[in-house]
Amino acid sequence: MLRYLARKLIIYLLTFIVAVTIDWAIPRFMPGNPIDALVSRIALMPDANAALTSYFMAAFNLDQPLWRQYLNFWSALFHGDLGRSIMLFPTPVTTLIGRALPYTLGLLLPSILLSWYVGNMVGALAARRKLLDNSVLPLGYLLTATPYMWLGILLAWVLGSTLGWFPLAFGYDQSLKAEWSWRFIGSLLYHWVLPFASLFMVALGGWAIGMRNMIIYELESDYANYLMALGAPQRLVRKYAFRNAMLPQITGLALQLGAVVGGALVTEIVFSYPGLGWLVLSGIQNQDYFVIQGVFLFIIVGVLLANLIVDIVYVVVDPRTRVGLQGDAA
Repeated sequence: MLRYLARKLIIYLLTFIVAVTIDWAIPRFMPGNPIDALVSRIALMPDANAALTSYFMAAFNLDQPLWRQYLNFWSALFHGDLGRSIMLFPTPVTTLIGRALPYTLGLLLPSILLSWYVGNMVGALAARRKLLDNSVLPLGYLLTATPYMWLGILLAWVLGSTLGWFPLAFGYDQSLKAEWSWRFIGSLLYHWVLPFASLFMVALGGWAIGMRNMIIYELESDYANYLMALGAPQRLVRKYAFRNAMLPQITGLALQLGAVVGGALVTEIVFSYPGLGWLVLSGIQNQDYFVIQGVFLFIIVGVLLANLIVDIVYVVVDPRTRVGLQGDAA
């Protein structure tokens, strides 16, 4: 077990280094100079542009060679410093991420966990009920093939614009002050429904189809046929089939995390939801290197940690993996 964890940690560490390096490099491929946009917003006299540009280039270490900027980035990262935002200078990037992160987590965690649980339950029921299968299968294929952004726009048009049941944008009523009050919490939940529904529905279709197919596969396997030939109750056979079908679904959860996170960022942009997705869009529009790389750094760390947790859970729930690890140790 320790050897397995050590091997996984090495793989994740290498993945982290490569991913963070790409995260640092991509914003610098953007055309233009981010300091020019900052100076144009604050310069009062044309003669001051050159002096301000020189000052901010030095302040953000953008006047140095790329290799030195890269080393400075890692040095600051080890000290927990993600830099200061260019578009909202001199606000630290960690402050901006701290404001946006609760909104993104409030969308991601419920949508991922609930869609995975409900999808597996619905898929397991559809595998043994013909009427439910005939409705779940086409609906599941339709949902899982739908882009997050398109479904979000559709929900906003139907439930928000046409019927007027839910607000179209923002994380809460802009006339309210952000504070811990029942009115503010109610507004948060009211604005949360549509972004959550778009993430939940797309992910739900994929999990339902996957579980339905796995249950059918397990019920047609040799051990299921052998148990039925011995006269085992059908409920017992289905119980074993469900337990074995859950293992690929746990693996799929780790594989789908990146796609769901990407979908959440796009969904936040559709609804102007004040999470990490909206922050990334603002950073791209303002060529804010530090906001872009800071947000994606958090996403990289979050996805890698979630995958590591899923790997550990898989070892716990799958006895075959534990037996294999014991064999390797021997």
